[in-house]
Amino acid sequence: MLHSTQPLNIIFAGTPDFAATHLKALINANHNVIAVFTQPDRPAGRGNKLTASPVKQLALENNLPVYQPDTLKKEENQKVIAELNADIMIVVAYGLILPQAVLDMPKLGCLNVHGSLLPRWRGAAPIQRACWAGDTQTGITIMQMDAGLDTGDMLYKLTCPIEPTDTSASLYEKLAQLGPQGLLQTLALIKEGKIKPEKQDATQATYAEKLSKQEAKLDWHLPAVQLERCVRAFNPWPVSYFEVNGEMIKVWQAQVTAIEHNQPAGTILKADKLGICIATSDGAFNMTLLQPAGKKPMSAQDLLNSRKAWFIVGEKLN
Repeated sequence: MLHSTQPLNIIFAGTPDFAATHLKALINANHNVIAVFTQPDRPAGRGNKLTASPVKQLALENNLPVYQPDTLKKEENQKVIAELNADIMIVVAYGLILPQAVLDMPKLGCLNVHGSLLPRWRGAAPIQRACWAGDTQTGITIMQMDAGLDTGDMLYKLTCPIEPTDTSASLYEKLAQLGPQGLLQTLALIKEGKIKPEKQDATQATYAEKLSKQEAKLDWHLPAVQLERCVRAFNPWPVSYFEVNGEMIKVWQAQVTAIEHNQPAGTILKADKLGICIATSDGAFNMTLLQPAGKKPMSAQDLLNSRKAWFIVGEKLN
């Protein structure tokens, strides 16, 4: 049973900003974090300088021991974890697989903060896929980790609505606030002996596959509603785009628009200060914030000022 009346000795494992907000919450709540695991420093920025992860930076600021193995499958790395003799390991967007031997080392096992309402959207891109699928709500699940892909028992959930204007970026920010709340509440319930693990219903599981740059290319044969979801789901990465005159144009904002037409998908229906409007399989899709290669995002009007000849009404985009 998940129960401990004594203060917990915690190993924290995470890498990006999303994980750092959880580590900060643990530190601010005076939890006893005895070690921090994060991915090795990576080249970043224009100079490709080796850069520490946000989690490492925060850990060093707070004088916490930092470990950066490139894998946890090696025996010597597992030995480090075993010797820490932790009560619990908290894993948030770490990026390395935890073998069963590691999962079994902490006395109370390993907890994971997952960015969806499990069993919906197990896998690598739960925030983006919720947006992409048109879900009306998402949330976080605190889960007891097992060897499967996000298949462990659920310990605690918090929900938040997905607004019609939400992007993956804005949902990420919302869940980065929600996750630490759920994590601290879970640890409080463990202390009180009130945790009731709940099995996942595997028949309700969906999988959040990683996004790809290929998938970000707008397909005018899709319904306009799906294209609009793609634009929001693929913001901030990989960003939806289309090609015209051999140039890639990224699309940051777009709307479904009510225009009656009988044109083939991909036909330019309108191009003016209100947007560049394209025929889709079932309606029309109006793009209002676009970004040509090498430029900053700009309004449709600004794009047309320099490239009006590319967007002639009646012509067809690929």
